[in-house]
Amino acid sequence: MSVRRLAEDTVQPKGFAFSTENAGWAEDVIRKYPEGRQQSAVIPLLMRAQEQDGWVTKAAIEYVADKLRMPMIRVLEVATFYTQFHLKPVGTRAHVQICGTTPCMLRGSDELKATCRKHIHPEPFHLNESGTLSWEEVECLGACVNAPMVMIFKDTYEDLTGERLAEIIEAFDRGEGAGVRKGPQVDRHLSVPIGGLTTLNTFDDDDDIDQDAPTTSAAGSAPASGAASPSQAGRVNTAAPETDASIEAPGKAPASQSREAADKAASFDPAAGADRPGSGQTGGTQQGPTGSAERDKAEFGAASGSTDGEPRSDGPLKTKGEAADKAVVDDTKFVGDEKRPSPAGADLSNKTSGASDTLEGQRSNTSDTTGTDAATDRPKGDADKVD
Repeated sequence: MSVRRLAEDTVQPKGFAFSTENAGWAEDVIRKYPEGRQQSAVIPLLMRAQEQDGWVTKAAIEYVADKLRMPMIRVLEVATFYTQFHLKPVGTRAHVQICGTTPCMLRGSDELKATCRKHIHPEPFHLNESGTLSWEEVECLGACVNAPMVMIFKDTYEDLTGERLAEIIEAFDRGEGAGVRKGPQVDRHLSVPIGGLTTLNTFDDDDDIDQDAPTTSAAGSAPASGAASPSQAGRVNTAAPETDASIEAPGKAPASQSREAADKAASFDPAAGADRPGSGQTGGTQQGPTGSAERDKAEFGAASGSTDGEPRSDGPLKTKGEAADKAVVDDTKFVGDEKRPSPAGADLSNKTSGASDTLEGQRSNTSDTTGTDAATDRPKGDADKVD
């Protein structure tokens, strides 16, 4: 099945040409395609050549390639790809193509192949003694639901058994193939289940309508006098218990316990009562404005007080500010001094001046060293200089 080659030269005809009728038909087909796309007609032209001679000859491939102005190899690729094209002489009355793909194989395609070997020829692509019949195995032919099946020329024969296929082959061999029933060979309509439909077997819509049920209006408020208008026919019937919004479901929580009610109770307005001193709602911190007394106590301590919005001159903030200013002045004066003023109350009696000298000595090799050498009373870094 995978290897498809042209027939031997001994059976190839010397030439090919469409008949007058087929030549006119081919010109009409080619004109259906836009300019520059005429090569798309290769498949219908090959099929018509096969219908004329019974199979696709090498001369027919060359003829189609020349007519469509395309390389012969391109036409050969198409002819060898599709199994519908017969590359060797086939039976003049019937060429049986047996589907051997999985669905048909599971349903008995091996039995069909055995029938063809018995009634036509032991090998595929070979003619029977009279040259009227031939057979081959092909891939899926698209009637899997009615497997197993065969195709003879353009017609399919489905739901086959070995015995039924043998009857069909004999009918074609006698020249009576046109009278053979096409499609399913069992009591089946097209592809419906064998034995008929078991579900969806009624198509009368009137049987599903309760004639005694009252017809309601589109709004569902009152019964309507007649059928709803086409514009209202698609509206939901809100009178039904499933869709009526006014009917409380048995398990529905009261409105007071709804999620919206709980969210509303937990929320508050931050601006509520902000115009009253000391007002506000308490949470983790105190919200809203506070009084001036509380503010002064928080800023200045117990001895608080203010004059025209300024802190008292003898308050703790004044003392704290003076201490900060003094610390800045002392740091400024320390530049070039030997020792930093000790903090009040600090005991430095156990400290020696050697530590400071040692640290400064470690920096004697740097260019930014300042200060004096204790031994020479010269600026550090000038000890090596000669007067």
